Amino acid sequence: MPQVLEFKLPDLGEGLTEAEIVRWLVAVGDVVEIDQPVVEVETAKAMVEVPCPYGGVVTARFGEEGTELPVGAPLITVAVGSVTEPARAAEAEAEGSGNSPRPLIGYGADHSRPARRRRVRPVTAAVSAPVTVAVSVPAVAAPAVAPAPAGPVPVISPLVRKLARDNGIDLRALRGSGPEGLILRADVEAALRPAAPAAAPVPVAAATAAQGERIPLKGLRGAVAEKLSRSRREIPEATCWVDADATELMAARAAMNAVDGPKISVLALLARICTAALAKYPELNSTVDLAANEIVRLPAVHLGFAAQTERGLMVPVVRDAQTRSPESLSAEFARLTELARAGKLAPADLTGGTFTLNNYGVFGVDGSTPIINHPEAAMLGVGRIIPKPWVYRGELAVRQVVQLSLTFDHRVCDGGAAGGFLRYVADCVENPAVLLRGL
Repeated sequence: MPQVLEFKLPDLGEGLTEAEIVRWLVAVGDVVEIDQPVVEVETAKAMVEVPCPYGGVVTARFGEEGTELPVGAPLITVAVGSVTEPARAAEAEAEGSGNSPRPLIGYGADHSRPARRRRVRPVTAAVSAPVTVAVSVPAVAAPAVAPAPAGPVPVISPLVRKLARDNGIDLRALRGSGPEGLILRADVEAALRPAAPAAAPVPVAAATAAQGERIPLKGLRGAVAEKLSRSRREIPEATCWVDADATELMAARAAMNAVDGPKISVLALLARICTAALAKYPELNSTVDLAANEIVRLPAVHLGFAAQTERGLMVPVVRDAQTRSPESLSAEFARLTELARAGKLAPADLTGGTFTLNNYGVFGVDGSTPIINHPEAAMLGVGRIIPKPWVYRGELAVRQVVQLSLTFDHRVCDGGAAGGFLRYVADCVENPAVLLRGL
């Protein structure tokens, strides 16, 4: 007889205590293989597909899509054991009735289709309690609904799929405005606008309606809010800033990119400057251990960088940035940014940073006073690089100017070290040869 095993939501990363169910990948009655993804969840750090360690028939699912579950809560139950004979019997019965369902992977004629793509039938409600094997196995033979139109839906983002699903939008009926017909969030929102006036009004108390829209602080937004609040509570931060002439840095980048080979981004050059500055001022590559009442200087620079995505602000981390060349840094920034925008960053990609580089100039602003990414000790902010009047070699000229700001934990260093770090960064921006002399 098969044995019913319960699979619980595992710990998906550092400090994560809960996750929201975004999409079920299996239904009750489906046959799953060991390590097959069964559900897609959104944590405070990333979108993750969770694989099941058991192989067998799914007998129960716990939680509807959109439900938030704590780590350790039941996800599914699986009947582990021989399912060959019940499956064949169900298949034979269906063939006799003229309504043949899809064969189970490994037990029918079709052995080529990936197991995770096979759905026996849609499930409209979550199962709230485990189902006995006697009930779950016949469920495999339940009549299947009419198949969906062939061909994949051109959509990548899980958030776009969730937005469409929550609002009853059939993605197959939309024409995407992105590259090669890719369906974007704007396409789904555009499809929602015409239907808005016809939507049935939701009864809301007058006092609640007067307060406007309420957005729960959960998931990524909640995690960001908690981290920023903790940073402000625990870290006595201070900010210093300086304007720098970036004309020579931009010229050096143009010269480097004029030759064949990988192109180098401005962010990569600034990152290379930061790692050199941290080698001179290691106080800023540290953290404070409150329990031991100690400052811990860290041996490697794991450089975080701010990336704006549909899910909100994320800070992917480039490991051992101090060992990387500008070309390697450019490639890693591009790779992590692409994963962040696609919602495919792993929790490990978003943890363990020791220093953060924040290029808010991409938003068209000159300066800011960043909040430190707890538990780090400092963050360098970079504004936009724009033509401005500048005294150059004793004469007024138009130069490419950028504002640099450093927010630092005053417990790990005083203004002398912070000012020295920022001045070294500015000197390298104004004269890249300073960096070469320090290597």
